Amino acid sequence: MDISLNGHEARALGVLIEKAFTTPDQYPLSLNAATNGCNQKSNRDPEVDFSEAEVRIALQGLRMKGLAGQSVPAGSRVERWRHNASETLGLGEREVAVLAELLLRGPQTAGELRSRARRMRDLPDLAALDQALQGLRERGYAETAAGGRAPRTTQLLCGETDPDAGAAPAPAAEAAAPASTSGPTSGPTSGPPPTAGAPHEDPLARRVEALEREVRDLTRSMSQLREELGA
Repeated sequence: MDISLNGHEARALGVLIEKAFTTPDQYPLSLNAATNGCNQKSNRDPEVDFSEAEVRIALQGLRMKGLAGQSVPAGSRVERWRHNASETLGLGEREVAVLAELLLRGPQTAGELRSRARRMRDLPDLAALDQALQGLRERGYAETAAGGRAPRTTQLLCGETDPDAGAAPAPAAEAAAPASTSGPTSGPTSGPPPTAGAPHEDPLARRVEALEREVRDLTRSMSQLREELGA
């Protein structure tokens, strides 16, 4: 299944899965609870500071992709959100718990994943973890780096889980411009001009592309939300 999430959606999905396991008495989550879960300081990397509006858009995006649903309990005016990761992605509880850890904390070793995901679902040994990881890898939701003393596993639903990754500093060549000049010059500048496709431009281009993709997703989700609210 080809599902692509932006950084906001990835964090929100991880939170919904986590809270379903760890605080079932408070689940499904209100918008406020989901926002607090996204912004909490423990068990998160990177730390973020999302507004409720941002989280609402992310939840709407997940709903459009079949990964979340909303409801208003009887006698309440507060809408609540739940995840549909197990059904939509075809995953078992251990697999979903491991996926949530990857969404919330980024690439991790097997030891890190097992110790952290055990708070959600029992993983008695590394063999149980490897079975869960194998299920994620077979479905294309994760990959484990080959070789090395401590291979790390990365989730593949979201290419960049840091929502601020697109805000990159200017390349060093541009930041090194002189502070002042005495007038126009006709002579050559010191040092060769930047070459198109220079290595330092590749990471920036990737971050810009990821940011543009996230903006498109957020714009589409916002349009859907406006339609539902009749705005």
